[in-house]
Amino acid sequence: MVTIANQSSVAKACQEFDEAGRMKPSAYYERVVDVMEERVRFTLLTRDRSACLTTRYGERKKAAEAVPVTAI
Repeated sequence: MVTIANQSSVAKACQEFDEAGRMKPSAYYERVVDVMEERVRFTLLTRDRSACLTTRYGERKKAAEAVPVTAI
């Protein structure tokens, strides 16, 4: 599983939004934007790399054991 190190929480989140439903300008807003920018960058870096990022040793080993060995 791929994760990013940054995270953010917004205390009393219901008070951080205006009438239109947009987050008010604040340090919380800036932190959320920073985290989301990092997520987008990380997504772009890992997109189309599923095959090498999701393979596991245990699964490969089990699959190899399931293949019958034929005598030569």
